[in-house]
Amino acid sequence: MYKLKGADYKPKHFKWEVKDRVATVTMNRPDRKNPFTMESYAELRDTFHKLQYMDDVRVVVWTGEGGNFCSGGDVHDIIGPLTKMSMDGLLEFTRMTGNLVKEMRNCPQPIIAAVDGISAGAGAIVPMASDFRYGTTRCKTAFLFVRVGLAGCDMGACAMLPRIIGQGRASELLYTGRVMKADEGKDWGYFNDVVEPEALMDRAYAMARELADGPWFAHTVTKKCLHQEWAMTIEQALETEAEAQAICMATKDFTRAYEAFVAKKTPVFEGN
Repeated sequence: MYKLKGADYKPKHFKWEVKDRVATVTMNRPDRKNPFTMESYAELRDTFHKLQYMDDVRVVVWTGEGGNFCSGGDVHDIIGPLTKMSMDGLLEFTRMTGNLVKEMRNCPQPIIAAVDGISAGAGAIVPMASDFRYGTTRCKTAFLFVRVGLAGCDMGACAMLPRIIGQGRASELLYTGRVMKADEGKDWGYFNDVVEPEALMDRAYAMARELADGPWFAHTVTKKCLHQEWAMTIEQALETEAEAQAICMATKDFTRAYEAFVAKKTPVFEGN
């Protein structure tokens, strides 16, 4: 069966580390507030596709260097060239960026965004598309596409953001491109928690370790159902979850949990 070792993976356009079954993606152009380039977009898309084959990675933490998360698309590497592209080229680009979100949602690992400072444009989309979002008190999140003459419907924002913070709040951010401050993000349910900058990575890794130590197969099923059931009726969702949970009940982890309960011990999950 085709497998990759996440610990051996060596991307070129961002930092990557695997430790204790947690992979860390770090945007590492701090002098420019960690923007995307054409190459990093494509490599990140491919990386999240490959994660389905990395059995030594159970959780992904995505962060940025230098006190900022990501400032979006690089002005010189992306924005400038886009103004000169044909429609075919433009559509190829927008499909590529959308495919990054597809791969994030389809990879089995939960994704935790550890967000500090600026998170703008596509740099706001990445946390939005993650499973957990932890921010700092100095976070400034902006879906600023309208500020450059574009629509707010970028990389799934019109589908996903209203589900996280509500239709009215999402409409305000997408129509105006204004900054959502950290306290708003927490109050609106965008951030799972907001901490001081020096505590951010500890907070993100605490959740990552909890997830990595949990029932791995069951977590992959939870992520899949959370994603797929957006487009289902309640009846379809109930049947999907009945089938999914029955499969989880057939795993050894379910038996391990029961036997640990009987023995008054903490279960040790192995992911099968």
